[in-house]
Amino acid sequence: MSEKENNYIVELLDNDSYKIFKGVYTDFKAKAIEEYKFELEPLEYEDFIDAVTKKYMNCIVLKENEIPTAFLVYTTSISESIELNIIHCLGSEDEATKIKMLIEKFLALTEIERSTKVVSYPMLGHQSIFTADISKFGFKFVGSAVMRFLMGNASSERILENMQLSEMPDEYKVVGYNPLYRENLVKTIHESFKDTADALYDTRFKSLDGTKDIINKVVDNIYGEFLPEASSVLLYNDMPVGYALANITGGKIANIPLVAIDKPHRGKGFSEHLLNRSIKTIVDWTKLGKRIFSEVNVTTETNNYKALKLYRRIGFREDYCYPQAYLLAKK
Repeated sequence: MSEKENNYIVELLDNDSYKIFKGVYTDFKAKAIEEYKFELEPLEYEDFIDAVTKKYMNCIVLKENEIPTAFLVYTTSISESIELNIIHCLGSEDEATKIKMLIEKFLALTEIERSTKVVSYPMLGHQSIFTADISKFGFKFVGSAVMRFLMGNASSERILENMQLSEMPDEYKVVGYNPLYRENLVKTIHESFKDTADALYDTRFKSLDGTKDIINKVVDNIYGEFLPEASSVLLYNDMPVGYALANITGGKIANIPLVAIDKPHRGKGFSEHLLNRSIKTIVDWTKLGKRIFSEVNVTTETNNYKALKLYRRIGFREDYCYPQAYLLAKK
């Protein structure tokens, strides 16, 4: 089924449109890094079409006089959320109308899934200007800041090296990740994230089973390669009570996806100990040539001033901010 407005037609990408769709996809691919802040090059066109054909992702295309000039990509199978991955328009002419039609089609196609699932849409790069357009459909927003620790940056490495860490009592110590900690890790992450902004657009954090799914995907290399040696664990009398996980999101980019400490052990500076160990491990690997990384990055809310200050103290610097959009499940 397709929908028309003026000279526009909006429909799911199908076999008949694969060849003529290549132009608008190539335009997006050329802008993915600079304009959309992609950390890695997106799929080659043939690989993208293969993923759509195999239903790994869904693509809605807008045609203008039979020529594709905009598209929207989303996935429904990776998590408990419906993930809206990208909206791209060829040029800026009548952009608001095109976005409106793409969103309307997306909401129609996902109506059943949205009865139980939140829609999550990280509006990276140029997409941040779409906030007014999609807010009309009920989307809400959380500000997210991407912070980076760049390898070879003298200032950041000096800050990390000269960190004044709080004194750690004898009953505490920081060690590397052990698979035996996984069950406890799920509980700590759930308790730490269930009432945060993260749980608004990834509702898995609200339940133990959902959090277990997140942890499994991190630890089992679904969300990039997990780095157990660079992941840090806070032990209290040899029992795990805090974590800073590390993985590779792609190429030479390391990431800290989750940091959490059990409530009785917070406010004592232990997050700095965890992150200091993790970042130093990755920096040392790079210097020794064991594993080569260009950066470590982390994402946190723009109004989480405590977290922002923490990462700055370690040597991270804000790179850019973007609105994380979410649409609550229909009741």
